[in-house]
This record gives sequence, C-alpha cells and structure tokens, in this order.
Amino acid sequence: MTRDAIPVCLAQMASRLFALACLVAMSAVTVQAQEFSADIVARRDGASVSVGRLSARDGKVRIETAEHPDGFFLMDAAKPSAYFVRPAARVFMDAKQSNRLTRLFVPVDPDAPCPQWQAMARVAGVSGEGDWRCERTGEETIDGRNTVAVKVLSVSGHDYSAWIDRLRKFPLRIETDDGVLFTLEAIRDQPQPAAAFELPQDFGKFSPEALIERIKQSDVLLSAPADAAPPRP
Repeated sequence: MTRDAIPVCLAQMASRLFALACLVAMSAVTVQAQEFSADIVARRDGASVSVGRLSARDGKVRIETAEHPDGFFLMDAAKPSAYFVRPAARVFMDAKQSNRLTRLFVPVDPDAPCPQWQAMARVAGVSGEGDWRCERTGEETIDGRNTVAVKVLSVSGHDYSAWIDRLRKFPLRIETDDGVLFTLEAIRDQPQPAAAFELPQDFGKFSPEALIERIKQSDVLLSAPADAAPPRP
C-alpha cells in the first residue's frame, strides 16, 4: 500500500464506522419504541371514561384496571398466556374471560394481526372453531402515528375494528361490536422495569377448578354416614 493510499483507506473506514453507528442508533430507537406506557380510555355515545393503565416491554403487556383494583393482568402473546395477579394474596390465576382487554391489547403483526389475536382468544376460551380473518380497510394517522386499519372477523361472532401502530406493532384503538371504542392515550415512550412483567417466583397459582374439586370431596366426606355404634353387651 502506498503512502498516498493510506488516507483514502482511513476515510473509507471512517465512513463505514459512521454508517454502522447510525444503524446501531436506529436499532436502539426501534427497541426503545417497544417499551411504553399509556392510559386506556373507553368511549361510547359521546361519553368517555378512563378504564385503566397499560405498559409494554419486549412483547409482554401489563394492564391495571379500575374494575380489578386488587391486582393486575400480565400477558405474553409469544407463549401465549394471560394471568391475573393478586399481590396481597400472593397468588396468580388464569385470566380467562375476566377482562376482554387482555385479548385485545397485545402485540400484533400490522400486516397479519389475526394469529396473535386468535391465540389470545384461545387462551381465554372464546376463539371458536376455524381461523379468524383480518381485512385491511386502509391506513390512518392517529396523533401523528401511522396506523393500519383492519376489520377483525372472528368465528366466535365478536367482530371488531382495530388501528395498529406500525412502529410499536401494537393497536392504538379498538372498536368492539357493542359500540365501545377503546383508545390508548397519553402514550409515553420510555423504558419499563423488567420485574413489572414477571410473575413473582414465590407466588402460587390459584386454580378455581381445583378448589371446586376439593369442595366436592369435602361435601362427600360430610355427607357420608357415620360408622354404626357397637352393640351394648
């Protein structure tokens, strides 16, 4: 390599390092955008009410609602799973159909969201038979964010419309078949604590089915006839 070629090589190397740094910075912004919190607001017939608070991190979602003040919901669409956690009782349980928000506000693919929504509905026991269909109805800008508008056609008969944020891969609005519009408002893009999305290791899982079975067994024992008293001599 000649002495004149060294500055050229150094300039090319610096250019490549700068490009790599830009890519890393862009990736960091994208990852950070997946961590956010927001208020959940419900609107119907001109009235609006705050129904809870949502936070998201690495595909996991935590929802706290006024309807269930003694705990919070944890969802993981990748597994998929949905739990209701009661810190005071140190227990958690399957969320099932206790709150429809747990199967609506989860991370989805903006171009193919139905599999994730149907998986969460299946966890809740309301998916029905057959595959759901998502029909794209257009694109809209909501509060400066690009969204994909879709119509969700479920075989269970509970259809709804959704507006999915392309950057966050998360629904910003969902309008259910009973006319309620759920929206995420006051969105805050900021890191979320990892511990807030994990089940505490010392919490036990509460199973209503197991409790019912124990009650049934107790009823059988209580209703069983006592042993006959021995005859007197």
